[in-house]
Amino acid sequence: MWKTVWSHLPAPLSTRAEQAQEAVAARWNRFWRRVGLYLPKRLYARSLLIVITPMILLQSVVTLVFMERHWQTVTQRLSTATTRDLAAIIDMIETYPNDDDYANVIRIAQERLSMKIDILPPAPLPPPGRKPFFSILDQILSAEITSQINRPFWIDTVGDSRVLEVRIQLEDKVLRAFIRRNQAYASNTHIFLVWMVGTSLVLLMIAIPFLRNQIRPILKLAEAAESFGKGRPMPEDFRPRGADEVRRAGLAFIQMRERIERQIEQRTAMLSGVSHDLRTILTRFKLQLALSGSRSDLTELNRDIDDMQSMLEGYLEFARGKAGEDPGRFDLAAFFDAQAKEARLLGRKLSTSLAGDPEIRVRPNAFDRLLSNVIGNAFRYAQTVRVEAVHTKGSLTVIVDDDGPGIPAQSREDVFKPFVRLDEARNLDASGTGLGLSIARDIARSHGGDISLDDSPLGGLRAIIRVPA
Repeated sequence: MWKTVWSHLPAPLSTRAEQAQEAVAARWNRFWRRVGLYLPKRLYARSLLIVITPMILLQSVVTLVFMERHWQTVTQRLSTATTRDLAAIIDMIETYPNDDDYANVIRIAQERLSMKIDILPPAPLPPPGRKPFFSILDQILSAEITSQINRPFWIDTVGDSRVLEVRIQLEDKVLRAFIRRNQAYASNTHIFLVWMVGTSLVLLMIAIPFLRNQIRPILKLAEAAESFGKGRPMPEDFRPRGADEVRRAGLAFIQMRERIERQIEQRTAMLSGVSHDLRTILTRFKLQLALSGSRSDLTELNRDIDDMQSMLEGYLEFARGKAGEDPGRFDLAAFFDAQAKEARLLGRKLSTSLAGDPEIRVRPNAFDRLLSNVIGNAFRYAQTVRVEAVHTKGSLTVIVDDDGPGIPAQSREDVFKPFVRLDEARNLDASGTGLGLSIARDIARSHGGDISLDDSPLGGLRAIIRVPA
């Protein structure tokens, strides 16, 4: 009973708080993932964004404060003073109503108040004109005339850019006044905007080249790392440059590359030396067997020696696959022609197709060994083989299909392991070493690519080779 009651009690406050916090964190992460979709992906563009965004935000805040505090305040005071001048003129007109021509009032307004006024006969005011989309002068001046004079009026702030026209309805006449815009409006605001935008452009002209010089060493480091991943030599003009962190990364990359190449050379030399020494001993064994007078068990011994010889050849081939080779041009069309001749000799049916440039830049001998191992494996276990090559900009894809027995899906990764033999696997060749596909994948990965296996539409196995080219 207590368990039933406890199960219906509300969750503790700490648990609910944790759930709410996790929900907020999840929504926050979704928001930033969505923002990340629209952000630039390259480092140079992101660095420019880091430089430009704070500048725009700062200028926006400064402009807003300036418009709100300075521009509006100055315009308010100028409009207030102009409205007071108009109110004084109206007081003079109404104080001396017997002055028919109002010459003194007109003179005083022009000489002392810098206004050109006219006393018009009574007539209706013009209809309200169009209002500008954003005019602080129109708003403030209208409010001041309504507050100080409180008579029907009409203003035009958009007709002449340098002059304002104001008409005020009096008892038996209309006062028309022409006022310079800068008397009622802070018209020098554009100078502030010009200076702000101009200085920003100058700063950007200085910051962008400097930023480009800082980004260039990082791009060179990425290019050198990509070349190393593709098995190509380091760019000739690569050297650690830029900021101290970038220099340290460049030096660390050079040292890492040297260590990897040194380890590869040591392993290759060791494997080649061991295989060569063992092959010498096997040659001596074969010579002794040939000179031996006894023929008992001679056939079995020769077969064992041949097996060991073929295994050592596989080891040497594996070592040669690791050996260094300079990149060069490899002609896929010529290679397919050679494979077509090989297929005719073996009695196999081969069809090839090539899309794109037949020449690719790889390590020619190693890449020839890669394709030969994969296609030769198909020749060994199938009657029909189809090879399709697609060479696009920066990428080469070679698909090898056959109608052989195939490899179970759970064993396809195992066949790439060195010296692995599966009882019913396709890599159980005459040599018995199980190094063919291992060498092929090793060469593909040394070029920055890979090999994968899949089901073939012909009913057998499909090998997909992808390498940068």
